[in-house]
Amino acid sequence: MSNPVNAKEIDQIKHNYQFAVCTLVTDLSEYQGMLKSFASVGFSEENTQFIYADNSKSNKLDAYQAIRKFLTHSDANYIILCHQDILLNFDDKEKLESELRELDQIDPNWGLCGNAGYIDFKHYAMRISDPHGENINVGNFPAQVKSLDENFIIVKKESALSISKDLSGFHLYGTDMCIIAEILGLRSYVIDFHLLHNSGGNINKSFEVSKKELLNKYAKALSNKYIRSTCTKLIITNISWLNTLFNRSIIYSLRKRLESFSSSHKKYK
Repeated sequence: MSNPVNAKEIDQIKHNYQFAVCTLVTDLSEYQGMLKSFASVGFSEENTQFIYADNSKSNKLDAYQAIRKFLTHSDANYIILCHQDILLNFDDKEKLESELRELDQIDPNWGLCGNAGYIDFKHYAMRISDPHGENINVGNFPAQVKSLDENFIIVKKESALSISKDLSGFHLYGTDMCIIAEILGLRSYVIDFHLLHNSGGNINKSFEVSKKELLNKYAKALSNKYIRSTCTKLIITNISWLNTLFNRSIIYSLRKRLESFSSSHKKYK
């Protein structure tokens, strides 16, 4: 093939780094400590892209805005979204690589993973040290989850995962990304990667605002829908057998007759 421009076949496109470590920073000195801990266990400028959003003087970006930029502009196979107050005091880069290889073998359709999350309303998986406890090890790893804690999340670049444009703030973006991943046919996991998180979390007024926004967004986004495309009609509910029933041709035929009858009734009324 002769190209007048420098075009590349899709399979030829490669990322320049193995990892991108992306952080929203409010304290530059604490961030430097985090960077030193990454360097001490094998993450270098040769294999890792380090990116941060600087909120040290003012909140230029909220978490959703920053993560959208991180996901778009990072140039790595795996994008690590992490808090500035984590330290890799236990497991190293080789351990993380091993966990990701295992996850690829178990489920090639994983989209993101982390170190803490809930499987359902009652059961959780967690591998962390933080103010709530040292060397917390709960779950059979890798454990598939419905949500992930925001202190440490890894996104597989090729999954093309994104984050909601219509949400804001600094909370629950891990949950938002897990929901989006599920809609895209991807899955989320907690893996066996032990690190230190120097914060136990902060549930404050802004958290409650973020929670309300997320609930309202998905109440609308996941509500029952009637959609017509250029080639078919779709009635979508959250009950599979109703979808089968409502989308049978006889239902559309009946609906069309009812609409025709209603129109004629109004005309001669």
